[in-house]
Amino acid sequence: MKYMVFDVGGTAIKYSVMDEDLRIYEKGEVPTPRDSREHFYQVLEEIYLPHREETEGVALSLPGFIDIENGYVDAPGAIDYNKNAYIGPDLEKRFGCPVHIANDGKCAAVAEYWKGELKGCTNGTVMILGTGIGGGLIVGGKLVNGVHFTAGEFSFLHANPDMWEDMDGMFALRSSARGLLSYYRYSCMQRGIPEDGPLDGRIFFERYHRGDPFAAAALDRLALTAARQIYNMSVLLDLEVVAIGGGISGQDAVIEAIETRVKEAYASGPNALCGFCLTAPRIVRCHFGSEANQIGALYLYLEAEGKPLS
Repeated sequence: MKYMVFDVGGTAIKYSVMDEDLRIYEKGEVPTPRDSREHFYQVLEEIYLPHREETEGVALSLPGFIDIENGYVDAPGAIDYNKNAYIGPDLEKRFGCPVHIANDGKCAAVAEYWKGELKGCTNGTVMILGTGIGGGLIVGGKLVNGVHFTAGEFSFLHANPDMWEDMDGMFALRSSARGLLSYYRYSCMQRGIPEDGPLDGRIFFERYHRGDPFAAAALDRLALTAARQIYNMSVLLDLEVVAIGGGISGQDAVIEAIETRVKEAYASGPNALCGFCLTAPRIVRCHFGSEANQIGALYLYLEAEGKPLS
């Protein structure tokens, strides 16, 4: 069977007609409406209706804290008008078919668990380094959503207890792609190097590979903070695999830096003091890239509808 699958982001809605074997029959992208939920529904409906006869249902990946079972968005993330909305039931009434929604980071996690780097593991996590740090936790072979739908919202972890009231101590501002660029710019300016021009991931990594010491220090700061959070999570959950995603994960230097710092964390500190009794998780790059959220949304749709998952 074919299904209509949406990945709704703050700036764009990506969509595909996809089957259980991840064959894509059509795909596209349109801007995400910024004005109202009704306009948002209209855009989804315009995309869906031409495929109504060939698809069995609709799966959506969305930002925010989401009650998967009831199709409810508690906190909307990047799309304010979706706050406190029953998106799933609303769209079922408009489309006349089953609709299932889920958080984007959790969709990425189950995509990796289904057919990616977490396949076959009992406990693992996906960590998406983007504007913030999203992701999802697989524990006991199941996605953890949480009673308040916030499991895996890594942005809210704190990286420095001495900065509890300071947002700069948050994991999101230390190990996200945005945090990486912000710290690099700050480091340059602190040393009297003007850095008020355009700066994105491409420019940053060009400078990093040219040997820019400030870029190297910024990446190491990201990796060190990420490694210590991975260590803490692994102590709690005995993680087997941590898959790193997001645009910057395409850079080998990012995966290598985090992997190196994780190995160092397990070779020192509490683990060394206690006789090296803990086992470090594998650090890998996510198998799926920009299509991960759609694949995960389809998995959760099929699971909710009782469909076989191969």
